[in-house]
Amino acid sequence: MLVVSALVGGLASGGLVLALDGGGSESTTTIVRPSTNRTISNAGEGLDAKSLYAAASPGVVDITSRGVSAETQNPFGGTPQKGTATGTGFVADKDGNIVTAAHVVDGASSITVTFQDGTTRPAKLLGKDDATDVAVLKVDASGLTLHPLALGSSAALGAGDALAVIGDPFGYQRSISTGIVSGLDRTIQAPNGFTVAHAIQTDAAMNPGNSGGPVLNAGGQVIGIADPIATGGSTQANTGVGFLVPIDLVKAELPQLKAGQSVRHAYLGVSTGDASSATNIGALIGAVSGNGPAASAGLRTGDVVTQIGSAKVRNSGDLVGAIATHKPGDSVAVTVKRGGSTKTVNVTLGTQPASAG
Repeated sequence: MLVVSALVGGLASGGLVLALDGGGSESTTTIVRPSTNRTISNAGEGLDAKSLYAAASPGVVDITSRGVSAETQNPFGGTPQKGTATGTGFVADKDGNIVTAAHVVDGASSITVTFQDGTTRPAKLLGKDDATDVAVLKVDASGLTLHPLALGSSAALGAGDALAVIGDPFGYQRSISTGIVSGLDRTIQAPNGFTVAHAIQTDAAMNPGNSGGPVLNAGGQVIGIADPIATGGSTQANTGVGFLVPIDLVKAELPQLKAGQSVRHAYLGVSTGDASSATNIGALIGAVSGNGPAASAGLRTGDVVTQIGSAKVRNSGDLVGAIATHKPGDSVAVTVKRGGSTKTVNVTLGTQPASAG
């Protein structure tokens, strides 16, 4: 698998296809998104799904995006067409800010938010980041009784922790599924073709109609946003392998997105894969972008990156995560193995382009 740049792209690995969208009819595209509910119990205790659903579902919303392109919503390509896409989101505050996935609303000419009681409001897109697949919408909060969901910390998660997802899989409104954290520090493909670092893997059922919704821990806090599912290439239904954008990443961007500002990400300018032998651990550079930061610093195809600053790089995922902690303009020391020697070069990171293409 080749991974491009800082928040690197390319998730078709091992025969799995990561689908942001479940398809739909010719006129309707249904988007993958899980929504989560919060529970009354404390984090670390067993998850009480019934109490969690009762407490959190009022804060979960349905999102309908009209005028979107099916090509935008479907990572498998196809004939571009204008249609309707559906997804999930959650209430972030009493001011009417709604958080969802960027791919749910990309290219939409109009967006409608539906609350649990059936009330609908038109929504304005305040800001989105296609590099992390996060968007913030705004509705007129007058006359609404809003139920914001509390934001937790994804850094505190461990494999085996319980979580819950609530959403509209295949149009079945406000369905709840439960599961566990199956793995941490995964990389998933963002809508712009680069890669999101530190994604969370879960076995909770997520299907077309779930994208953009909150995923909650047993304490009722949002710990991630439902994003792609691994489909195996034969179906776009749940396979027991789904991924979440970590809430810590979302929280870092919320102030800028609410203000309608662009979020800039650091860019190294390489395509990488994992080094092939146990004695040669690191991220193998498969290609260097012309005139990019890596090229300007003298990095070459065939170099194996073993360290970024003080962060050890064991594989391409570590490289993605290490670059994601920096900002454009930062100078970082990149240690590589080249032939039989080790070399360290200073790289001034650039700004990630709008797309990996």
